[in-house]
Amino acid sequence: MDKLKPSHSALHAFYIKPAYKFETQRPNEQIILVLRAHPVTQLPWIFNSFVFFIVIVFLNFFIPSFLNGLQIIFANIFLFSMILSYIWFNFISWYFNVGIITNERIIDVDFHAVIYKEVTETILPKVEDVTAKSGGFFSAIFNYGNVFVQTAGTEANIEFHNVPKPAEVTKIINDLVV
Repeated sequence: MDKLKPSHSALHAFYIKPAYKFETQRPNEQIILVLRAHPVTQLPWIFNSFVFFIVIVFLNFFIPSFLNGLQIIFANIFLFSMILSYIWFNFISWYFNVGIITNERIIDVDFHAVIYKEVTETILPKVEDVTAKSGGFFSAIFNYGNVFVQTAGTEANIEFHNVPKPAEVTKIINDLVV
């Protein structure tokens, strides 16, 4: 893995040899790759947020005939705070759902509803099979897909969803396992 040079893609969704540390990192363990969902997969909630903002601004032209000024201000504050919360939770979900591949193990960190964290990890010798699956028009254009790491025995399998360059991720894992 010495031939891999540190590099990253847009918004650090595919980050080779980052200068990161994580909470359970061992003394001689080196991070080889950090993965997040491809940024293009985040466009639906970004688009929805934009549409919601436009709808609120548009409604402000019709609401004055039904509500007084204080009620309109309260409604705007409430609706904008709801949209900003929607944006914040989606961003946090994207940012903290991360896959970490080190020279010793593979770790999948999944945050669900911001208050629940699930961490799945396996050591490299227990990796049986690595599969990359990519299908569809957008995943072909933007080169993203799912990577499935099958482990030996009763350990949970690890899944990285919508990650950039799934074939390259598979190759990196296979090179580490051999």
